[in-house]
Amino acid sequence: MVSVGDPVDLSHLHSSAQRIALLPAEERVRYVRADRWIGYTRAGDALTRLETLLATPGKQRMPNLLLIGPTNNGKSIIIEKFRRTHPPVSHPDREEIAVLTVQMPSDPAVVRFYTAVLAALGAPLRARAPRLAELEQLVLRLLRATGVRMLVIDELHNVLGGRESGARREFLNLLRFLGNELRIPLVGVGTRDAYLAIRSDPQLENRFAPFTLPRWEPDAETCALLASFAASFPLRRPSPIATEDMAAYLLTRSEGTIGELTTLLTDTAIAAIESGEESINQRTLLLASYEGPTERRRMFERELA
Repeated sequence: MVSVGDPVDLSHLHSSAQRIALLPAEERVRYVRADRWIGYTRAGDALTRLETLLATPGKQRMPNLLLIGPTNNGKSIIIEKFRRTHPPVSHPDREEIAVLTVQMPSDPAVVRFYTAVLAALGAPLRARAPRLAELEQLVLRLLRATGVRMLVIDELHNVLGGRESGARREFLNLLRFLGNELRIPLVGVGTRDAYLAIRSDPQLENRFAPFTLPRWEPDAETCALLASFAASFPLRRPSPIATEDMAAYLLTRSEGTIGELTTLLTDTAIAAIESGEESINQRTLLLASYEGPTERRRMFERELA
């Protein structure tokens, strides 16, 4: 245990976390719960690919990217990191949006997608829904007026959620149309089903280069990631988690995705602060309130039974 009045060696922390570690427990818990970016090799590679795409001059056949991985494995966080690197720029007469992110509607209807684009642009929606041709021209005009240089479509796997194959085909044709018309790169983000949707159209498959974010394994890369987490949480004692044995345990419990791993470590860091243990270790891992995806499903199924 670490007492408040004891001299504390915080050399195990990043400099930004050392200052926070001296604050009261309540403020440190608030800091732990906040979003944070923890870089790792595959995420850095994805950001580099996105930068290359954004810098590609407009041409007839633009390269596109398909960012694929399991649910809760860091795809949307990478996109948000990239978007924040290229924030909108306000001009006296307009706003310039280099990177526009749109969430794919649950039903791949073209009208719903165009409406989602208008909402992402912050455009006021008319009380009377315009005809599809008018809506299409409005979207194209606003995308050009705001200087959009990359269109990111998150949750692209929803394309397969359509009730009719005709709607899916129409949306895939829309992707090809947007790429040809705007001459900007398109980035699809989703699970394996997004790849299956794109693969069903040979022309689109040739245009979208897949980039995968696989589940994590207990290797050196994961140990480096765990070391970064340990150094970023404002705990007053070192957390001995950057080992392959600990990586295997943590990945088994979090089922191999970085989102679940982040939640597990966050809950454990909070338990470490509140218990006075001040370290992520076997004891605080047992104190943490975290339950993995399979555990949560089982609890839900028991409640429904």
